[in-house]
Amino acid sequence: MAENNNNNHNNDGVITTNLDSGIEDKKIGGGGGGGGDARNERDNTSLSSGSEGSDDAILPRGQIDPVYEEKARILNRAIQEIGIGPYQYLLFLVVGFGWASDNLWPIATSLILPPVALEFLPARPAYLTLAQNIGLLAGAIFWGFGCDVFGRKWAFNLTLGITAVFGMVAAASPNFAAIGIFASLWSFGVGGNLPVDSAIFLEFLPGSHQWLLTVLSVDWAVAQVVATLVAWPLLGGMTCQEGAAGGCTRGGNMGWRWFLITLGGLTMLMFGLRFAAFKIYESPKFLMGQGRDEEAVRVVHEVARRNGRESRLTVEDLRRVEPVGYVARTDVKVAVKRKLENVKMERVRVLFSTRKLAWSTGLIMAIWAFIGLGYPLYNAFLPYIQATRGADFGDGSTYLTYRNSLIIAAVGIPGALLGGYLVELPRFGRKGTLSLSTALTGVFLYCSTTALDSQSLLGWNCAFNFTSNVMYAVLYSFTPELFPTPQRGTGNALTATCNRIFGIMAPIVAMFADLRTAAPVYTSGALFIAAGVLVLLLPFESRGKAAL
Repeated sequence: MAENNNNNHNNDGVITTNLDSGIEDKKIGGGGGGGGDARNERDNTSLSSGSEGSDDAILPRGQIDPVYEEKARILNRAIQEIGIGPYQYLLFLVVGFGWASDNLWPIATSLILPPVALEFLPARPAYLTLAQNIGLLAGAIFWGFGCDVFGRKWAFNLTLGITAVFGMVAAASPNFAAIGIFASLWSFGVGGNLPVDSAIFLEFLPGSHQWLLTVLSVDWAVAQVVATLVAWPLLGGMTCQEGAAGGCTRGGNMGWRWFLITLGGLTMLMFGLRFAAFKIYESPKFLMGQGRDEEAVRVVHEVARRNGRESRLTVEDLRRVEPVGYVARTDVKVAVKRKLENVKMERVRVLFSTRKLAWSTGLIMAIWAFIGLGYPLYNAFLPYIQATRGADFGDGSTYLTYRNSLIIAAVGIPGALLGGYLVELPRFGRKGTLSLSTALTGVFLYCSTTALDSQSLLGWNCAFNFTSNVMYAVLYSFTPELFPTPQRGTGNALTATCNRIFGIMAPIVAMFADLRTAAPVYTSGALFIAAGVLVLLLPFESRGKAAL
């Protein structure tokens, strides 16, 4: 398999100059004379040395295409040599917008569900959550697989814009079918955030700082706080309440519409900052995997310049590891043809090409699937569960419901930060942190069934949200590390697809389950504990190693 992939790479390799990167041309090759040759030879030796027998990468040797593997190791050393700097810090900020959007909009759907149901009186209110999850599934497939074919840059910019536009348009929905359609459309954009954003951020990080991908989940937790703060006055004071006299009219239920407009405007602001205020470059590993070595080197040099440093990487560093007879074709017609040929199952097969890689890919897909059913089954219906069970305790008021939701959301922020610390601990790392936090999430869900009053229920929900934020922080960073760059978008798409397919099942289960009982909690808890056990069986640990 590796040999065949190598041949395909050699035959289809394309190097195009300045088609996408928008970087000024500079002398990056090994040309020149005299002292320049000696300097380049010395630099080349430095960057290429250590490729033989080195164990600085997550995936062991022999798991992927050998030519790509050697080039990726050279790029890893070049990026490590540049180190962390202003470009990565700004990228951390704008990538965080995608993390925030990934949590902001699913929470929005769960929060608007009660007033939407009261206004439109659908036979099956859970269809709104189902519509959202169908959109998330379509987005994960399209953007995840697509970013491996057409690149990360455009997908990175467009996902937030699509989400913002359809989120604001949804506020004008005249009926339940319309809000369901628009929920699917804004979720189509949301579904691409993590598969694309995690790939592009990871591919610009030096191996010593890959833990920053875990810390990014603090934006995911902050988004939950923001959504609750915005919802409290709009949904708590400007929407119909259960049992209101005279029914629920549009004029008396405008809160959820203003809520969507507010979140859509916030997302549009994030899109504007990402698109206009920050210049994103295509991933150098993606360019290299496409055969565009010159552009990959230019990007590395540009990132080094923006960080106030210099890179010694040259095109010759990358081409030295190519087999004899390799010919790079540079015309645009071949480049377009290659993009179309890339839409095939070969990218998926590579992730199952060896026993270890197949075991790793299969397990991480199963973990995402279990969490994909367990989390929305409980969390997407948490506002309803809290209100009804709080009412059983005699304190299910709007104020207490949103106050408790805000407390639960705030507890998640330190959870995400703790995850960034734990993943770097020796003999614990990604696997230990993910396994423990996932299992504890299930345990705390079980504990919530013992609550005898709303304060106890609040405490267990806080514990659940804390550990689940640790879990998601590690899961979102560990997953892309397990895939090589040419198939990273595809791998992210596979895991996200499993997550979304099982997420679609959650509202279907909820339609036929009694949410006033502990049945959804027991199901969710079992799924989280099972996922925690599966994590221990993963064959790769990425702590202290660079992604290929």
